Amino acid sequence: MDRGIPLFSPFGRAAPPSLGMPAQSVERTVDVSQYVSRLTGTLAAATPPRLRLPGTPRKPRRVAMLSVHTSPLHQPGTGDAGGMNVYIVELAKRLAAINIEVEIFTRATTGGLPPRVELAPGVLVRHVDAGPYEGLAKEELPAQLCAFTHGVMQAWAGQRPGYYDLVHSHYWLSGHVGWLAAERWGVPLVHAMHTMAKVKNASLAEGDTPEPAARVIGETQIVRAADRLIANTAEEADELVRFYEADPGRVAVVHPGVNLERFRPGDGRAAARARLGLPQDAFIPLFAGRIQPLKAPDILLRAVAVLLAEDPSLRTRMVVPVVGGPSGSGMAKPEKLQKLAARLGIADVVRFRPPVGQDRLADWFRAASTLVMPSYSESFGLVAIEAEATGTPVVAAAVGGLPVAVRDEKTGFLIEGHDPAAYARALRRFIDHPELVDTMGTAAARHAQAFGWDTAASATADVYTAAMHEHRRHVRSHHG
Repeated sequence: MDRGIPLFSPFGRAAPPSLGMPAQSVERTVDVSQYVSRLTGTLAAATPPRLRLPGTPRKPRRVAMLSVHTSPLHQPGTGDAGGMNVYIVELAKRLAAINIEVEIFTRATTGGLPPRVELAPGVLVRHVDAGPYEGLAKEELPAQLCAFTHGVMQAWAGQRPGYYDLVHSHYWLSGHVGWLAAERWGVPLVHAMHTMAKVKNASLAEGDTPEPAARVIGETQIVRAADRLIANTAEEADELVRFYEADPGRVAVVHPGVNLERFRPGDGRAAARARLGLPQDAFIPLFAGRIQPLKAPDILLRAVAVLLAEDPSLRTRMVVPVVGGPSGSGMAKPEKLQKLAARLGIADVVRFRPPVGQDRLADWFRAASTLVMPSYSESFGLVAIEAEATGTPVVAAAVGGLPVAVRDEKTGFLIEGHDPAAYARALRRFIDHPELVDTMGTAAARHAQAFGWDTAASATADVYTAAMHEHRRHVRSHHG
């Protein structure tokens, strides 16, 4: 599957001479780096000495992390907030724990926000004014990138030279700001796509809106400019190479993690159901996530309709929670899913619930018989790992990173395609063999242990170190 892309190859290849930039851009980068290096001696008193052998690559002291369109402080499962928010928050905290300070730049979406918020020791969130606070769709954000970049540069201008060692951008909008910032500061750019336009457009849900050509162009430019690209899975790394002609030597695979302290079996399914007011003996297939065509919650509803048509007695012993809020193209008709449930004649078994905090979400996972993820595209499927960590099996589409998150027939079932009848058959197996919920759930919790955030942070730090090492070597070769 990975077509020769290593799971992690930190020092596999030097960055190309220009990284897709004009020659004068490279020269400016060299000048900035020389300026920073000349000042290093004067800063020694302010910076604790670090014992390091000459030529040994070092990890960064401070990273500028960019998340333009969604704040790490927002509630996942609503608007544009989702797995990427969780990813940024957890990764930043774990990087800080290994002495890499992180400053996260995000767009201010309400008035009166403090310019800086300490998310955790060593993790600072900086709010940047760029465009109107509210009512700005993600599709309108490219027009605000100049204003956002200005805010980032203002924050940098108030710091000593060499304040940021590296830029880590998330999603293509942030990538464009990161590209400029990294070049201006003379530091490497590490970028994580999270989702890709070409991949999404290749597997669109019926009636969903394709990603615009401007995004495709933007992503192509970022792939050329970044010193390192972080992919969630080997399949995503392969897609970067196949769809965007990324250099395999600059793609590193780092699996996202899961907060194993929060997402764990806890006091079990019965206690979680009691807390949530759910019947103890019900079959409960759960959907949790943003309600949009890409995530395909309608497939679960249609599968439930198939089950009830085959066995009407299930109606009295099945509850189908849908936990999440409308997002993306699902915002156009936020009531569409409720209307579908009514049209299918299953509104009495479906329970729509708004997005919830992470601790409450863990309870929903514990309470469920199975999590259902019929997505058309998933770069990783963090929700699947979170559910598995609580001891709940997963029924998921065999797309993107979900085959990494879910071990077919062991921690759940992977479904090829999006036929509701196929999902109904998988759910039927849990109904006919209730013991599978526990046996697969136990295997799922064990499988999830391999995806702790500490592991992800350590691997990400290795990517940073490699990027800095090659960037300095690249600058020296041009200077020499």
